[in-house]
Amino acid sequence: MENKTISRTFRLLSQLMELQQENSFKIKTIANAAIKIDKLPYPISSKSLEEISQIEGLGKSTAAKVWELLQTGMLSDIERLSAEIPEGIIEMLSLKGLGPKKILTIWKELGIENLGELYYACNENRLIEAKGFGLKTQDEVKRLIEFNMAGMGKFLYAQAEPLATEIKEELALWLSNLEPAALIDIAGDYRRYCEIIEDLVFVVGSDDPGLAWKQISGYSPLVFTAESEGVFVANSPFGLKIKLHIVTKAAFALELFTLTGAANHVTQVLALVGEGPFSTEEEIYEKASLSYILPELREGLDELTRAQQGSLPALITYSDLKGSLHNHSTWSDGVHTLEEMALYCRDELSLEYLGICDHSKSAFYAKGLYESRVEAQHREIEALNEKLGPFKIFKGIESDILNDGSLDYSDEVLRSFDFVVASVHSNLRMDEQKATARLIKAIENPYTTILGHPTGRLLLSRKGYDIDYAKVIDACAANKVVIEINANPLRLDLDWRWHRYALEKGVLLSINPDAHRMEKFRDMHYGVYVGRKGGLEAKSCLNALSLEEITRYFDKRKAMI
Repeated sequence: MENKTISRTFRLLSQLMELQQENSFKIKTIANAAIKIDKLPYPISSKSLEEISQIEGLGKSTAAKVWELLQTGMLSDIERLSAEIPEGIIEMLSLKGLGPKKILTIWKELGIENLGELYYACNENRLIEAKGFGLKTQDEVKRLIEFNMAGMGKFLYAQAEPLATEIKEELALWLSNLEPAALIDIAGDYRRYCEIIEDLVFVVGSDDPGLAWKQISGYSPLVFTAESEGVFVANSPFGLKIKLHIVTKAAFALELFTLTGAANHVTQVLALVGEGPFSTEEEIYEKASLSYILPELREGLDELTRAQQGSLPALITYSDLKGSLHNHSTWSDGVHTLEEMALYCRDELSLEYLGICDHSKSAFYAKGLYESRVEAQHREIEALNEKLGPFKIFKGIESDILNDGSLDYSDEVLRSFDFVVASVHSNLRMDEQKATARLIKAIENPYTTILGHPTGRLLLSRKGYDIDYAKVIDACAANKVVIEINANPLRLDLDWRWHRYALEKGVLLSINPDAHRMEKFRDMHYGVYVGRKGGLEAKSCLNALSLEEITRYFDKRKAMI
C-alpha cells in the first residue's frame, strides 16, 4: 500500500472524527499523521510495527492504526464512524473546499443528508441562511455538485435545456451559411421531455449531406468527430454528449421520427407503414391510419391504440395555468416576501392567484410557522388581498406528515387554511408498507387538499421512498385529494409514469413549482412538460381552474368536512 493511499485514509479518518465531534486533540493527531506519512521519503509499508511507532510524529497509538491498515486493508475506526454517519454526508467530503465544519453545519442545522438535498437547498437559497455560508459559498457548492453530476454523464432536463437551445441556434446559423434551405431539429429523449438527459440528438436534412459531412469539422463551437457514416459526436464543455445526424432532405422526416420515439413506438409504427420516404412526421402517422402523436407521448405504451381510436389527450399547455399553488415566502425559508411573490405572479406571469404554503412548525430548519405566526401571516394575506384585488392570495400551508401519518397541526389550526399541502420531509427510509400506510393516513385526513411531492425523490441523487403507487393513488381518489406534480426540475414528482393511472381514477393533478423565490415560478414549465408526457389535460389540472372556479372548489371541499 502506497504512502499516499495511507495518508488519504488517515485524512478521511480525521474528517469523520470531526463530523462526529470527537476529541479535538485526537483529530489533530490523526490529521498531522496523514501529512507526515505523505511526506515520508520511504514506503512505510516496508517497516515493522516497532519501526513505525518510532517515526517522529506518529507514536504507538497511530502506529497501531497504520499497522492495522497495512495488515487488513481497512481501519475499524473508519468502519465504526461510517456506520454512524449518513452515506451522503461522507460523500460531501469529496467536494473540494467544503470541509467537515461546514458539512457539520449542513447536516445538523439544515437537516441535509446527501448531495441531492444540498443541491436542492442551493437552488432554493437555503444555504445562505446557515452560519458561515454566504451567496458566494453557496454558488461555489452548487457549481461543484453540478461538476459531480456531469461526471456521471447524466443531466436534468432543465440543465440540458439552455444548451440544447444554444446549440440548435448556432447549428442553424452555421447551416444557413453552408446551405440556406437546410433542415434542423432536435430529437431523442430531450424532444420527448424525459426528465433525465444523457445526450442531445440533432438531425440535419441537407441537399448535399456529403458536403456537410466534410464541413462539420469547421464548426468551431464544438469539436465533432465521425462515429459512423453521417453521424458525428462531440462533448459540450459541461460533459453532455452531442450527436449530429446528417441525412438527405428526403430522409429527414423518417430520421427525425426514428431518433425521437422510444424503440417500441418506432417499431410499432414502422410495422404499419414501412420505410417511406415521407415528407413529414405527420405523413408517417397518416399513412399508418393514426392520429398524429406528439413527441412526448411516443413511449410505446398505449398511444397507438388511442391514436387509432381518436382518443389522444388534448395536452395541457403553460397558458392553461391560471395560478400557482405551493410556494414559500420569507415567512419560512423563501427568499422573497409574500407581497413580492404575489406581485410577480400578477404582474410578470399574468396569473390570477397565488397559493402560499410556507413550512409548518415541524420544519424547524426552514423556520416553520408556529400557530401564532400562522395567525400573523393570515392577517398579512387579508391585508394584501384588499390591496392587490382582484388578484388573490390563498391561505395555504405545507404541513409535515409525521411518522405516524398525522399532520403537525390541530384540526382547529388546519381549519383556518384555504387549502393544505401534506408532504413528507423526514424519515425517508421507511419500507414500502410503512411509507404507504403513512401517506394513506395523511390522505385520509379531511383537511389534506393536496399530496405534495409524493415520493420525496431528488433526481440523480435520491430515488425517493418506496411506496405502493396504486394504493396511494386509489386513496387519493377515494378521499378526493389532489396529487402534486412538483415542478422543481430536481423533483418532477409525481412521476409521469403514474399520471395516467391517477387520471383514469379521476384524481386531479396540480402543477406546483414549490417556489422559494420569484424566478422559480417559471419551473411550472417543467411541470407542464412532464404533465404532457403523462397525458394531463387542462380539465384535470387543479391550477388550470380560474380564480372563481378554484375559490368554489376550496369552499366546497371545506364545507364537506
